[in-house]
Amino acid sequence: MTSHTLRPNRNLREDIKAYWSARAETFDTQPGHEIFSEAERAAWHALFRRHLGEGTGRQALDLACGTAVVSHLLDDLGFAVTGMDWAEPMLERARAKARDRGRQIRFYMGDAERTMEPDEAYDVITNRHLVWTLVDPLACFEEWLRVLKPGGKVLIIDGDFVNPSAVTRLISTLKSWFERKKSAPQTESSSHNLPKDMMATHREILSQVHFSKGARAEAVCELLAEAGFTEITIDTDLKAIHRTQRKHFSLLKGLERATQHRYAICAVKPVA
Repeated sequence: MTSHTLRPNRNLREDIKAYWSARAETFDTQPGHEIFSEAERAAWHALFRRHLGEGTGRQALDLACGTAVVSHLLDDLGFAVTGMDWAEPMLERARAKARDRGRQIRFYMGDAERTMEPDEAYDVITNRHLVWTLVDPLACFEEWLRVLKPGGKVLIIDGDFVNPSAVTRLISTLKSWFERKKSAPQTESSSHNLPKDMMATHREILSQVHFSKGARAEAVCELLAEAGFTEITIDTDLKAIHRTQRKHFSLLKGLERATQHRYAICAVKPVA
């Protein structure tokens, strides 16, 4: 079996890229990544409308787009979407999905921390489950500020997956007990559906990124403000999304997800 553990001759950013490249093959099979019902799609649409409004042809940059789940949601709402990811296997699936659905979404390989995009090129920047992986989030947020038009918005969807609540800890304990009772195979992580070696890689990466102690919303907001963003809001009302996802999870997994510190943060580039 090929090992995915970190190699000492590669830097952290390269290891993050390799990890997500390896995840591409099964990414769309996992609830919480791909969308599995129209009710969930509608719940995501409502979240984006709440913070970004209708697209009306505005330019949107979906960073770390992966297999383009968020890119398609933005396209649904009428944005002109560019999806950027630095894992080519993810982009291959993103492009195939767009072709299959007849969508005019532009995809290309790029780094969310160094986009190489022109100044003031986009009305909206989005990302989902990216911020926790950032090596230098302040520099990254300054880069996003640069490529946004004055008055443009960034919408971050993320969470603290390091510091579980008391409820989440209890649920994890119960899950471990049920797995032992069922003699669950030890080659898979039942909580993440990942082989043990990839889970080890995930833990090693997490130990080295900026938010290794957990990406709390307030800490993210502080860095956004330092980068120059204003009108920063935290939205933790994601119940509608979690409710639609729950039917695709086990009971305990659904409860665990609903009790995690997950959020959407919207921030604005000042006009002057």
